[in-house]
Amino acid sequence: MAGGWAMLPILICSAVALAIVLERCWTLRRKSVLPPGLGEEVRNWARSGQLDPNHLATLANGSPLGELLASALAVRNRPRELIKERIEDTGRHVVHRMERYLNTLGTIALIGPLLGLLGTVIGLIRMFMEVMRGGVGDPMKMAGGIGEALICTATGLIVAIPAYVLHRYFRSKVAGYCVEMEKQATELLDELTVNQPTPAPRTRTSRAAAASESSAG
Repeated sequence: MAGGWAMLPILICSAVALAIVLERCWTLRRKSVLPPGLGEEVRNWARSGQLDPNHLATLANGSPLGELLASALAVRNRPRELIKERIEDTGRHVVHRMERYLNTLGTIALIGPLLGLLGTVIGLIRMFMEVMRGGVGDPMKMAGGIGEALICTATGLIVAIPAYVLHRYFRSKVAGYCVEMEKQATELLDELTVNQPTPAPRTRTSRAAAASESSAG
């Protein structure tokens, strides 16, 4: 209450930031994003042909890595480029979900000091207006008013600094997960397409024959 009405949005921001941090800490656990041994297990499924729809559905719902690998297995009989496109499309959705609420956390880190500064400025304006009406009066009272006004700035920084640090931490964590998921997806892609026949390049003779046929037509 000493900081004035501007303390209310700062406290709301702190509560939202705490909720986001707890939720992201739980959601972005390594074993829930990248279950140990899942990549090798899925590659063994691909080799043995254990790829029924129920298997794929369970895999996709188990973890972000599982969803990425299941998207490749769903189109395993397609050419390599189509499988790669499906992995990339699914990967964008997976990354978007892993980064959920991080923009909000970054916004709180940005506006926390601004809200604190706003509360401080408003408090100082109110104090100087009172000085103009009643004179300086007791200097200790004036110093106490300045201290109360600065409470907003201090509180805003206390909220913003941890929010900014944790925002960068979660971003870095998601980036690391993306690199590892890309590695696992590439290994599965190689496993699925290692026996696919490569299209034979057209020789100069075949191109000339095609050109003569088109001119004759």
